[in-house]
Amino acid sequence: MKRKKKNILHRYAGMEIEDYVLTATEKEAAKMERGLGKKGLDYLWWLIIFFMVILAGRVIFLTVLKGAYYQEIARGNSIRSVVIKAPRGRIFDRSGTALVSNVPSMDIVSIPAALPAENSKLQEISQSLALILNMNQADIQIRLESGSDNPSAVILIKEDISQDELLNILEKGNELPGIFIEKTAIRQYVDAQIFSHILGYEGKIKQSELEQDSSYLLTDYVGKQGLEKAYESDLRGVHGANQIEVDSAGNAKREVGIVNPKPGSDLVLNIDAQLQKKLYDSISGILEKTGTKTAAAVAIDPRTGGVLALVNLPSYNNNLFAKKISAEDYSSLIKDENKPLFNRAISGEYPPGSTIKPAIVAGALSEGTITPSTIIDGLGGVLNVGGFSFRDWKAHGPSDVRTAIAESNDIFFYTIGGGYGNIKGLGMDTMKKYYNLFGFGSPTGIDLGGEAAGLIPSEQWKQDKIREKWYIGNSYHASIGQGYVTATPLQLANYTAAIANGGTLYEPHLVAQIKKSTGEVENINPKKIRTGFISPEILKVAQEGMRKTVTAGTAQTLKELSVAVAGKTGTAQYGTAGKTHGWFVSYAPYDNPQIAMAVLVEGGGEGHSSALPITQEVLGWYFGGRQ
Repeated sequence: MKRKKKNILHRYAGMEIEDYVLTATEKEAAKMERGLGKKGLDYLWWLIIFFMVILAGRVIFLTVLKGAYYQEIARGNSIRSVVIKAPRGRIFDRSGTALVSNVPSMDIVSIPAALPAENSKLQEISQSLALILNMNQADIQIRLESGSDNPSAVILIKEDISQDELLNILEKGNELPGIFIEKTAIRQYVDAQIFSHILGYEGKIKQSELEQDSSYLLTDYVGKQGLEKAYESDLRGVHGANQIEVDSAGNAKREVGIVNPKPGSDLVLNIDAQLQKKLYDSISGILEKTGTKTAAAVAIDPRTGGVLALVNLPSYNNNLFAKKISAEDYSSLIKDENKPLFNRAISGEYPPGSTIKPAIVAGALSEGTITPSTIIDGLGGVLNVGGFSFRDWKAHGPSDVRTAIAESNDIFFYTIGGGYGNIKGLGMDTMKKYYNLFGFGSPTGIDLGGEAAGLIPSEQWKQDKIREKWYIGNSYHASIGQGYVTATPLQLANYTAAIANGGTLYEPHLVAQIKKSTGEVENINPKKIRTGFISPEILKVAQEGMRKTVTAGTAQTLKELSVAVAGKTGTAQYGTAGKTHGWFVSYAPYDNPQIAMAVLVEGGGEGHSSALPITQEVLGWYFGGRQ
């Protein structure tokens, strides 16, 4: 129960003024205080629940209602590796003259992960690119959609764009999400027509090539022919990468790190660029005079097997391929009846004619069929056997082996090859043995693709392939480099080098050194195929016969040179119209050989009228101050 308590508040004018206040007991007051605290906690819990509901609603909104949208944005916010292309290795001749250089180029590429997902936006991008790049929109659309299976892939849209195209792309960059400019380089070949069959060319990688080696990118260039292909693994290098954080719009935010590319290795060749050019020019001059269109020549250092020159005519411009050859240009090349793309120096198989006669001499002397002093009658220029006549190119008198080589006496070689009178002859299988020892009938192993083996037949070969028995006439033809016998210009140059150096057959090689980006140099040492297969004394007879070819035989114009030369002419019939190829093989100096060479003029008539003048001009330049 409430009680009144007198409370004197204050006095006023001497009077006491009383007031009465209602108060509670201590128990009642405590009860009242607990009620007020509970209400405060209730308010706090309701506030917490309210914020939790708001937060849950926001989470549901972001993850359920807008989940796909923000997932797409998040996917674009990432670390992206921008490829830094490795510079391709360069190629130099033996003196350091650059034959190949790298020219900066720009490609337009797309990265699927950075492209818009909406098809309508992809169509807008393809339309814009079609106008800028002068391309078919449907083709661009297909390329943009082709990376759906591999979002991180780099898809090539157009390579080697022009300056105007580059500026237009840069100007409209914000309108082309997922489209990027990639810095690269294309090859620039020096004196393309002269060196194209050696260097080959590079081009954009094909899908089939990419499937064979997944370490390549779709935008990479790879070697397609020549040394570019043969030494692809050395020349290509290892790409680097610039790791950049990008936002959902593809804009670079910051650089995270960089992996520097490793440049490809440089190649230093055995090729003498000046000799290559001289041979090319000399052959071109003869072709103009003779009216023929095709020829080849190979020069080798007989001391090492290094290839000093390898020439083909007609030739082609390999820069056309490096810059993606047009359909018209390619069609013109493949339809040309003279086959400018054909590397006839290593792949052309021709009857070698009389150039092969020193090999038969080596075989006949080794087998004891004749001696260095054996004399064989010229028979008035005709050998008659079994009702068949085998003619010489002209009538010769009695000859020993050196004179027979010098004057190219066919009757002498018919006799020692197939046999006549009291000389049994080697027979085809034994001739094959010695031809093979000198490298005929199998690839030389040159470090260039597409080499042909040529053909040295056997009696069994004819039975198996032609279903005919072997006749003595086949042996006669084979003994003068005709009939079924074929060889490449490279084989003839290499065989000549083996005679010159005293009986070592080397594996010809174009590359002398591989210079790696680390500074390490790998020397390509000479590799012997075989050595000592013919005794030095017997080879000396063959050498003397080839020297006599110049001093008193079919190549006497070479006596005018300041250096002593040994050689052998060759005239090889082909086809059914009586046409002939002109050959000449040679080496010099005679006593200390530094160069061995084979020259072929297809359809060039006799060797002394086509291939010999080329040899004379080139050797005169080579040993005459190179002026």
